[in-house]
Amino acid sequence: MKIIAIVSQKGGTGKSTLACSLAVAAAEQGLKTSVIDIDLQGTTKKWYGRREAEDGPEVNALTGGQLEAAIPLLRKQGVQLVIIDTPGADTPGVTAAIQVADLCLVPARPSVADIEASAPTINAIHRLGKSFSYVLNQVPPGRSIRTMDAYRVLQLTGAVASTPLAMRVDHMDALATGQGVTERDPTSKASAEIRELLEWLLNKIEGKAHGQKQTRVA
Repeated sequence: MKIIAIVSQKGGTGKSTLACSLAVAAAEQGLKTSVIDIDLQGTTKKWYGRREAEDGPEVNALTGGQLEAAIPLLRKQGVQLVIIDTPGADTPGVTAAIQVADLCLVPARPSVADIEASAPTINAIHRLGKSFSYVLNQVPPGRSIRTMDAYRVLQLTGAVASTPLAMRVDHMDALATGQGVTERDPTSKASAEIRELLEWLLNKIEGKAHGQKQTRVA
């Protein structure tokens, strides 16, 4: 069983949207997937309540203090991938999520404010000796100097997923309807980006080379 914790002490970076769509994409690939929502706002839990699909990932709302006990239970249930959605604040729950994760995914928008705000999160990940990767999220559609510059800056401080995620209405619409973007429109650019990101993350967890390709937004 592999565990991805989506962490950022800055709100509004799209953690919950990423958790939902990555979980759906993983389930579509045949992975038994579970989402754990430790954010008091409960965005992913509410998303789950709006789902009409009977298959796909389950979502459990827990506290950070329940994580350590929950992980062995999920493993016994045959869960293959766990995605933890965390609050945008420095809490004991975020620390607990980092501790149990095989990989921490740190979403950041291509702005100086977001990149600077990610520093405490990265410091906590380093302190706990965990692997991490940034993902550029909510970037301008099309090729953008801002995206390229942000990618280069983040590369200086750690790994960056090779597929940035563009700001697309598909993400908002899918969240509102209890879907992942790959369910809402399987052929959309948003769906392709989520699938590529999932592949990159799973390869990174397994220690496989995914190939160094230039960042792009199509």
